[in-house]
Amino acid sequence: MTAQSPVRWTDPEQQQLEEQVAAAELAWLSMDVDVQTLRVEIDNFALIHHQLLGPLYARLDELEALVAEAVAVRTGRPEDVRRAAEARRQVEELPDLDALFDSVRERSGEDAQAPAPPPAAPARVRPGREAQRIYRELVRRAHPDLTTDPDEQRRREAFLARVNEAYGLGDAAALEGLAAEWSTAPEAAPAVDSPDRLEWLRRRLEWLTGKIAETATEQVRLERTPMGQLLALAPQDPDGLLEQLAEELLAKAAAQQAELERLLGDNGMDPTHPQENQTMFAQIPSVTAAAVPADAALLDVREQDEWDAGHVDGALHIPIGEVIARIGDLPDEKLYVLCRVGGRSAQVVQYLVQQGRDAVNVDGGMYAWEGAGRPMVSSTGQDAYVL
Repeated sequence: MTAQSPVRWTDPEQQQLEEQVAAAELAWLSMDVDVQTLRVEIDNFALIHHQLLGPLYARLDELEALVAEAVAVRTGRPEDVRRAAEARRQVEELPDLDALFDSVRERSGEDAQAPAPPPAAPARVRPGREAQRIYRELVRRAHPDLTTDPDEQRRREAFLARVNEAYGLGDAAALEGLAAEWSTAPEAAPAVDSPDRLEWLRRRLEWLTGKIAETATEQVRLERTPMGQLLALAPQDPDGLLEQLAEELLAKAAAQQAELERLLGDNGMDPTHPQENQTMFAQIPSVTAAAVPADAALLDVREQDEWDAGHVDGALHIPIGEVIARIGDLPDEKLYVLCRVGGRSAQVVQYLVQQGRDAVNVDGGMYAWEGAGRPMVSSTGQDAYVL
C-alpha cells in the first residue's frame, strides 16, 4: 500500500466500532443540542409567562376570594366560611409597587411624581444554527470523558461550563472564540493506529449509549413540566399562546367581577369596595372601637403575622380559618371580634350569631382601634403597628 493509498482497517472489529461510535456520537450530540435548546425556550417562556400573566392570575385569585367571602357573609354557613378562609389564604399579598418605585426615585434624586419607566422586556434567546453547530463541535472535542487524567477532566469541565453559558445566551461570537481557544488544546483520544484505540472505542460506545438514554430522559422530563406542556400547545407561536391565555384569564376575571357585583348588590353593599371595608357589613351587630369596654372579651381573627405586628393585650387569637374548629375555646360572655378593618370579623360575627352566641363586630377593626388611640402590643417587643 503506497503513501497515497486510502487507509484500510486491518481489524474488522475496530472498523465496526469506529462506525458505531461515530453514529452514536452524532445521535447524542444532536439530541443534546435539541434538549439544551428546549431548556432555553422553556426558561424564557416561563419568564415571560410570569411577567405578563402573573398579575392576571393574582387578580383572579383575589376576585375568587372576594366572591367566596361575599357568599359566606350572605349564608353564614360553616362550609362557606371555611371555603372563604381557604380562598383568602391562597391570595398572596403583593408589595405596594407605587410606594416602592417612589422610594427608589427618592433615593436617586428623581421626582417622585414622575411616571415610572416601563420595565425592560425580558431577553429572549433561541440559539441559532451557527451557535448549535459550534456548540455540538465543542462538546464533541472537549468533553471530560475523553480523558482519564483528573486534572485534564477538571479543566475540560470548567471549559464546558463556559461553553454552556455562552450557548444558553445564544452567543455565537462567544462560542466562536471558545472554539478558537480549544483548537490549540491536545486531544485525549488515542490515535487510530494506537494499540489502545480498540479499548477506548469500546468504552466510548458504552458511554455514548448511556448519554443517549440520559439525554432522552431529560427531554421527556422537560416536555412534561407545566411550562413545557404549555409551550407544546404552540411551539411556533408562543406570543400568540400568551395572548390567548391572557384573553381567557380576563374573561374569567370579568365573570368573577360580575358575580361579585351581583352578590354585593343583592346585599345592599358597594361592589366597588374590597372585602375588608367597614361599611360593607352594616347588618352585622357592631360597635365603634372607642366604645369597646376596657374589660371586654376580644377575639382577634387575623393571621399570625398580623397578630405579631400589633394586637390588643389580653385578646384571644384564633385565625378566621380555625374559628369553626375551635368554637369550644370561646368564652361564654359577649365577644367583641376584631380583624384588620372589619371584613373578616364581620363574617365571624354573623356565623357566631347564627350559632346563638352573643358577638359584636368592632367596626373598622384594628385600624380604627389604633386611630382611637387605644393601646396595642406586639409579639416581638417592638413598637406595635397594624399590618
